[in-house]
Amino acid sequence: MNIIVCVKQVPDTEKVKLNPETNTLIRDGVENIMNPYDAQALETALILKDATGANVKVVSMGPEQAKDVLKDAIALGADEAVLLSDRVFAGSDTLATSIALANAIKAAGEYDLILCGKQAIDGDTAQVGPEIAELLGIPQVTCAMKVAFEDGKFLVERENESTAQTLAVAGPVLVTVTRAEKEPRFASIKGKMKARKTEIPVLTGADVAVDEKTVGLAGSPTKVVKVFTPQVAKIESEIINEEDADKAVDMLVEKLVGAQIITR
Repeated sequence: MNIIVCVKQVPDTEKVKLNPETNTLIRDGVENIMNPYDAQALETALILKDATGANVKVVSMGPEQAKDVLKDAIALGADEAVLLSDRVFAGSDTLATSIALANAIKAAGEYDLILCGKQAIDGDTAQVGPEIAELLGIPQVTCAMKVAFEDGKFLVERENESTAQTLAVAGPVLVTVTRAEKEPRFASIKGKMKARKTEIPVLTGADVAVDEKTVGLAGSPTKVVKVFTPQVAKIESEIINEEDADKAVDMLVEKLVGAQIITR
């Protein structure tokens, strides 16, 4: 079984701030990490590898520094990794990114399962995984919590608004992962040593036969017009500390009537 995991290097959003003058992200001094949902997808792949002996290949698109998260994936147990990096990809929106990744996956050879994180924490669109599936013409299952392989089919447990579903899907299939059935593992000393020695190959747009008109800013139908921090409305509040519940209710009603929120 061959599994491909798509991962993205993202800034730690808890530390990201906006420049009020340029309306752009301030990335200086901000740590880059593997997108947490992608880490869950990787753990799902490694669980399947433990159970079936599958080969796990990790693919990412980004600048040269994105090799760091690919080496992290190798340290955790992935068998191989490849970085898609080219100036023609700069400014790609979700569709252009999906086109580039789909081409890279086609160039990677045969695969049975593609795993992606549900969404990236720096964009929160949840579009790339489904778009890759559409471009490759394969089935997709979103918001998975567990993926197993039985009787030649993938059994995918997924979240629904009020229930959970278990779907049986024949490969090749793409699955987006909300969380793995187990907490992501830690890298072993042996894994870290392997990652340190591993050379991450870099593919360009030409290597994966991508049409330059379909990627980058030129191929992105989505345009960012403005980025800003929304103003937080100041809300006046008051706490009623009366211990007697009946009196507290009466006091609350008087306040609401006085504020013209309710009428008697």
